Amino acid sequence: MFQPGMFDSHHMSMLDMSTHKSSESDMGRSRDDDFETKSGTETTDAPSGDELDPSQPRPKRKRYHRHTQRQIQEMEAFFKECPHPDDKQRKELSRELGLEPLQVKFWFQNKRTQMKAKHERHENSILKNENDKLRAENNRYKEALSNATCPNCGGPAALGEMSFDEQHLKIENARLHEEIDRISAIAAKYVGKPMSSSFSHLSSSQGPSRSLDLAVGSFGAPQSGYVGEMYGSGDLLRSVAVPTDADKPLIVELAVSAMEELIRMAQAGDPLWVPAHDNSSSSHHDILNEDEYMRTFPRGLGPKSLGLRSEASRESALVIMNHVNLVEILMDVNQWSTVFCGIVSRAMTLDILSTGVAGNYNGALQVMSAEFQVPSPLVPTRENYFVRYCKQHTDGTWAVVDVSLDSLRPNSISRTRRRPSGCLIQELPNGYSKVIWVEHVEVDDRAVHNIYRPLVNSGLAFGAKRWVATLDRQCERLASSMANNIPAGDLCVITSTEGRKSMLKLAQRMVLSFCTGVGASTAHAWTTLSATGSDDVRVMTRKSMDDPGRPPGIVLSAATSFWLPVPPKRVFDFLRDENSRSEWDILSNGGLVQELAHIANGRDPGNCVSLLRVNSANSSQSNMLILQESCTDSTGSYVIYAPVDIVAMNVVLSGGDPDYVALLPSGFAILPDGPPAGGAGGILDVGSELRSHVIRTHDPGIALHKWEREEGNKNDVVY
Repeated sequence: MFQPGMFDSHHMSMLDMSTHKSSESDMGRSRDDDFETKSGTETTDAPSGDELDPSQPRPKRKRYHRHTQRQIQEMEAFFKECPHPDDKQRKELSRELGLEPLQVKFWFQNKRTQMKAKHERHENSILKNENDKLRAENNRYKEALSNATCPNCGGPAALGEMSFDEQHLKIENARLHEEIDRISAIAAKYVGKPMSSSFSHLSSSQGPSRSLDLAVGSFGAPQSGYVGEMYGSGDLLRSVAVPTDADKPLIVELAVSAMEELIRMAQAGDPLWVPAHDNSSSSHHDILNEDEYMRTFPRGLGPKSLGLRSEASRESALVIMNHVNLVEILMDVNQWSTVFCGIVSRAMTLDILSTGVAGNYNGALQVMSAEFQVPSPLVPTRENYFVRYCKQHTDGTWAVVDVSLDSLRPNSISRTRRRPSGCLIQELPNGYSKVIWVEHVEVDDRAVHNIYRPLVNSGLAFGAKRWVATLDRQCERLASSMANNIPAGDLCVITSTEGRKSMLKLAQRMVLSFCTGVGASTAHAWTTLSATGSDDVRVMTRKSMDDPGRPPGIVLSAATSFWLPVPPKRVFDFLRDENSRSEWDILSNGGLVQELAHIANGRDPGNCVSLLRVNSANSSQSNMLILQESCTDSTGSYVIYAPVDIVAMNVVLSGGDPDYVALLPSGFAILPDGPPAGGAGGILDVGSELRSHVIRTHDPGIALHKWEREEGNKNDVVY
């Protein structure tokens, strides 16, 4: 066997320096070389130098055998294929190499020992590097603590000392943590971590956005936030109660189950999903097979409630925004309701059960309430009370799912139930993301007006296609607002990047105000002025006080909807074109309308913000400015505008704060009258806001009815 002292050159010189000079030089080689070239069958078992007795004769040391280069190469090659040869393999190898089987056996033993030692040295090196990194990080933390300053006086902080008030706060904090731990003990098996306090995000959620500038200023009545911020005595959302401690484990279990269903729904194919028949080639639109769904998910939320119609769709698209910002938009109620202002009438966060881990939204869980709308008083909003759950999966994909919590309100009667709905977000290169959106609801839509029934029944009004189209358009708008490499020639009168951003922010506030004011939200009290069918004009009044974004006084909002025998694209192009504005806008008073500034908001030339000037002979309207934003996608279009003060607009164009510019927006929502393969007409929603002392005949619908009649007679052009 291999002996510990057999290769010690010092001991060899003590045994026989004159006789074994060649052995002495050979034994000075490295231990690794000995493993490769020596056979254990001819090693000596002489005692070590400490055990050698000078009075006894010195034992003779056997000479060892050095393997030839060919023998080493053959055994090295065999070792790579089989590090543990059996007796038959060792005998065959020894016969081929002219060695004893025992020599081959010991060579393989030594080789395995050598490889093991090399592997251990490599692992030790890795562990040493990691230990050095941890030590350096620990030293940085110690240095940071040593340089800590007191926030009150600015002097060095005395770590470990605590004021009397801080001691009481610490005791109260410990008591609250005990209460949270009691709930977390039940729910931890579902989310894998303790759940935070319901109000831990109260201050941060109402603060400014962390990465995206989506602030839209004040609108007199808040559009999102926590309980107590909403308005209206008949508000349905305001009556929703915060979930109790006993409800939270059930909410967590429901959210986890909904996440699993969403993943399967988003990734499944035929027969669960059937491709929709439309003319759009830029996206993938699917319709759910209800029978297959009930077979695939027999447990879920249970059978469909009596009187509710099932509506489900799936859509996928590539958007120009990274996955981190997309997740933040979906999990921040203010950003979410702003980006999807055409769909989300109002939204609020009722409770936050988990804030996520590792500084992101992975594992975030919050209870919410929201109203979803079509921009018309003729389509009732869909109120939802649901939990939203965000999770990052092992492949890096993010998923955000909503599911109704109607089971927690057994005495309530809901016209809408939200089955697992949401989206999957996959990161792509160059700041893009792939989004797969699933919308699955059960709704009682019998109150929808007849002219909107084909649109609502097709799924385009509230389905996944509208959510994805809106997200894609808003991502392009945000990318445009944050761009810094815009040529100066494209800015017209806007000479600075700050002025461009201020103008876009003002236009965004105008669009949000219009979309919020023309829907059938339960916070609105519409009054019908006539009874002539779909052409009814609905009005409501509200008082504007201490709102820098609106003129003070009584504000009248009016809205009406009617069908046009003209394709929606043609209506949109007619309304947004400044050259045809004098044909329908009484504000132009027949004068020439000139575009002063133009900011593109996406690939479609119809997505833009414009600043218009009216050159009118009327002295009261001479040189009046109009701010206009037009936007379009596959599910609908908007043309929204508002008169603006010249002095205030000059401040905005110079990069000033746009939140103090008073706006009363008017505009149009142009929607298809059904699926793309349906009729050739469209639905036009007209909305306007006016102060009481300027209420005149400014009804864009009057001029458009005239234009409708003129265009309707040109059948060869319209169709």
